[in-house]
Amino acid sequence: MYSILKSAHSGWAYLLLLVLLVATVNALIGFFGKKEFGNKDFSLALVGLIVTHIQLLLGLALWFVGPYFSMLLEDFGGLMTPESRGIRLLALEHPLTMIIAVALLTVGYSKHKKKIVSNGKFKMLAIFYTLAFILVLSIVPWKQWL
Repeated sequence: MYSILKSAHSGWAYLLLLVLLVATVNALIGFFGKKEFGNKDFSLALVGLIVTHIQLLLGLALWFVGPYFSMLLEDFGGLMTPESRGIRLLALEHPLTMIIAVALLTVGYSKHKKKIVSNGKFKMLAIFYTLAFILVLSIVPWKQWL
């Protein structure tokens, strides 16, 4: 079960990065280019949100099934030492940062729906999707993933 979830989480991450990049760039182009918000823009934002939430569900399942959650519960103090940097990244920092990134995406998506003007919609998406994308890029365990 663990290996299946790990493979799914790692594989889905490629799609997540691609979709999130496209949705973020689209929002930035729309905002700075003063474009009209259309169905394509709505769909890109929605797909970015859905792909990210699926990744979160896979990650949470992996976290609870894998060894890191039990390590966190058994020896929280030991994880805070400099020697435990790699384990702490996977047990604590990566999950919490990703939850924050998903929350930012969700807030941005919800706020954009309440805006009437196209520029306001793009602004909400550009701000929140960019922040979330930066968080995701900053906490991906690149050495273990690639």
